[in-house]
Amino acid sequence: MSDGKLADQFFDAAIDLLQRVRDEETESITAAGTLLADTVADGGRLFAFGAGHSSLAAQDVVYRAGGLALMNLLAVPGVVGVDVMPATLGSALERVDGLATAVLDSSPLRSGDALVIISLSGRNALPVEMAMSARTLGVKVIGVTSVAYATETRSRHTSGTYLRDHCDIVLDSKIAIGDATLTVDTIPAPFAPASTVVTSAILQAVMATAAGALAERGIEPPLLRSGNVDGGHDWNSRVMQEYGDRIFYQQ
Repeated sequence: MSDGKLADQFFDAAIDLLQRVRDEETESITAAGTLLADTVADGGRLFAFGAGHSSLAAQDVVYRAGGLALMNLLAVPGVVGVDVMPATLGSALERVDGLATAVLDSSPLRSGDALVIISLSGRNALPVEMAMSARTLGVKVIGVTSVAYATETRSRHTSGTYLRDHCDIVLDSKIAIGDATLTVDTIPAPFAPASTVVTSAILQAVMATAAGALAERGIEPPLLRSGNVDGGHDWNSRVMQEYGDRIFYQQ
């Protein structure tokens, strides 16, 4: 089988997943975008969290040209990505009970804020506990996960529950267990994961919905512009000054 053929198969698989999300998650995406707009309009702050490769989608909506300036990364040291040695440490930390509560206790999150939690499996202690603890604080939680894991795997949290069980809104990425989209006889393991492509698309759709919902209310969406276009830095400086008390990545 040619490499080009496999590339085509991956694109087809990713497009099929995106189409499923578009067809089946529209209502939830609209609700999530509206929730973020409500939070902004009411003076709340926005945060996103993901561990491991799920952190890529969280980072993608923070300090992003064309994105909402108010999106802040809720970082947990050691689990954001493969910037720790050994890389397996991040996976181990996701299973530690009590870590999420300690992080939230020292974070700026407060009642009235909104938190997007991204976890493909939604089964590890960290995202489950983070959602539970955040809601206890009065924070609205949007979960982005593959619901299939909750029906075909065992939870790693002491409660036996999953991320999806502790969210105000759940966005199902439709990713199959194991993430990889392709299999061929000559390659011994499945390959070509699509969760990053799909999850990032879901979140950008949510952000677009939030911006539109704010505009419909007569509120200028606090959007950032690219620093590589004329006037971009001046625009961003104005937005950050106006919303400085709700932006934490510039302090």
